[in-house]
Amino acid sequence: MSRAPSFIRNDTPRRSRRGEWIVFALLLLLLSAQLFLSQRAQLAADTRWRPLVVNVCGVLGCSVPAWREPTAISMLSRDVIAVPGRPGVLRVQASFRNDAAWPQPWPTLVLALSNAEGRQLGARRFLPHDYLNGAPKQAQLAPGQATQLAFDIVEPAAGAVAFDFRFE
Repeated sequence: MSRAPSFIRNDTPRRSRRGEWIVFALLLLLLSAQLFLSQRAQLAADTRWRPLVVNVCGVLGCSVPAWREPTAISMLSRDVIAVPGRPGVLRVQASFRNDAAWPQPWPTLVLALSNAEGRQLGARRFLPHDYLNGAPKQAQLAPGQATQLAFDIVEPAAGAVAFDFRFE
């Protein structure tokens, strides 16, 4: 029986590459985790990814930025009226609700007053502590939570007959 020449034969023992594949898989998992953590703010801003980000960060102990969706704040009622016996003072009354799927910070309220011709007489941004008469009792507005507000402002000019509310 003739044996094949040594340069054709494969006499070297075969090495298992299982360890190399395990190291490769672990490095790939570590890279994926780093990418996920570094992009968690952008992922959390997407309704499709937010539940996953919240759950993973709950396990890992990382922070998730608050949900911000001012368009999901619904104005339920609003009114701006003159305060009897106090010339030049207007009472702002409103109620709104968070219709977002997640809790979100209290919005900034923008109020603009206009005259009969539609010319804007004044506008102002009200932070939560301005329209809630102090700091909110809860840090965020829960989904479906409604609130009422009432505060007085000085009329920017005589003849304010129209008003517009907006949330930021």
